[in-house]
Amino acid sequence: QVQFVESGGGLVQPGGSLRLSCAASGLIFGVYTMAWYRQAPGNQREWVAWITSAGVTNYADSVKGRFTISRDNAYHTAYLRMNNLKPEDTAVYYCNVYGASASWGQGTQVTVSL
Repeated sequence: QVQFVESGGGLVQPGGSLRLSCAASGLIFGVYTMAWYRQAPGNQREWVAWITSAGVTNYADSVKGRFTISRDNAYHTAYLRMNNLKPEDTAVYYCNVYGASASWGQGTQVTVSL
């Protein structure tokens, strides 16, 4: 059974930073392109960033230059470092295999506010 457990969210002021973690189980983690997604209230889930098994990365324009995705295949974990956070980054953040439509975790809430 594929499972993802996201953590590291919280309340942060604009301009602040957070580091999200995603612990994966039930899959051969190292062969998959992993991605982070987010869903703000009233909006559809949107893609944020992906990273291939070889470490090639890509980002949505809205986070490019501020967010960094990384992974540790030995620990089956993906990360999302978020710097210079903005109120519009407020959302529940999820990780999953890039392009997957199932096996979503609970996500981790990120709130950017004064």
